[in-house]
Amino acid sequence: MDERVSEEMEALTAILMDEVTVSTSENGTTTVESVLFPSTAADEEQQFVTVTLTVELPAGYPDESPAIRLRNPRGLDDDLLAKILSEAKAKCEDYLGQPVIYELIELVREHLTSSNTPSCQCAICLYGFRDEDEFTKTPCFHHFHAHCLASYVRSHQEMQRQEKEKVPLWQRMQQKDAEHDCVVPCPVCRESLSCQLDRLSMAAPPKDVQDACNFKVTEELRALQSKMNSLYLYQQQKGGIIDPEADENKLLLVTQSSSNENSVESAPVAPVPTTPPQPATGFKPQAPGSRSWKRGGGGHPKAGGSSRGNRGNGRGRDRRNHQSTQMETTR
Repeated sequence: MDERVSEEMEALTAILMDEVTVSTSENGTTTVESVLFPSTAADEEQQFVTVTLTVELPAGYPDESPAIRLRNPRGLDDDLLAKILSEAKAKCEDYLGQPVIYELIELVREHLTSSNTPSCQCAICLYGFRDEDEFTKTPCFHHFHAHCLASYVRSHQEMQRQEKEKVPLWQRMQQKDAEHDCVVPCPVCRESLSCQLDRLSMAAPPKDVQDACNFKVTEELRALQSKMNSLYLYQQQKGGIIDPEADENKLLLVTQSSSNENSVESAPVAPVPTTPPQPATGFKPQAPGSRSWKRGGGGHPKAGGSSRGNRGNGRGRDRRNHQSTQMETTR
């Protein structure tokens, strides 16, 4: 490490003591980190903004400019952070070859002191903070209008009450909450907060909330609603809208892949009816015991025989007569 850097680190530790942290990574990079607050004569209740300054020193520092980062800002908007970062980089260029870390810390602290009013929005009502608004700062450095935070606490208490009604009575008797304090999660980071609801409820609503006009449906909004309704119907026709009830009535087709071909399982095929086919019109089947069911038939129309059967019987007699004639000739 350069001798100039070592002397600067010793001076920072002696002046700022616990407010600065110096660490060295495995590759030899030195990092200086400091959590900064506005200058309020050690009155922490009046410190509404904060930011963490991180300075990474390259191997050629102080002849090379360090890398500067602003982390974990609270109560500061993006425009102010960009302004602080731009001025810090310009100061590094002016102090090439000289120690600059202490100058950077003082630069950031001055900006925090001049911008000690939160420049962000209330995460509950989404309005900004005015000078006449009464707001509160949480231990995690998130800011809310006192009136908005009181509404949030009451809503959370009602939700807790409804949840307690679902548990058995003996468990409810074991849970004893404070009468004036209420522990709720932070609306932003979910860290536990202890709030005094009585004091918060005394605050007036934010100025922007009071000045906000009542919501009215304009013609432009009606046109947008009509357009979105048409788009919804179009998507519904194309199957782009999920209907849980309709999905329950759908059939599931399972595809099984094999080495040769794919087979698809579908609904079972209806069985073939066992009823014999109806005969042609004009045909009357006879009982099995009748003469018409015997081979050759009866030969007579009244016996159920057909003309074809009669012809067949005649040919049979001719063959028998021919055989008898041959036997007689042989004799």
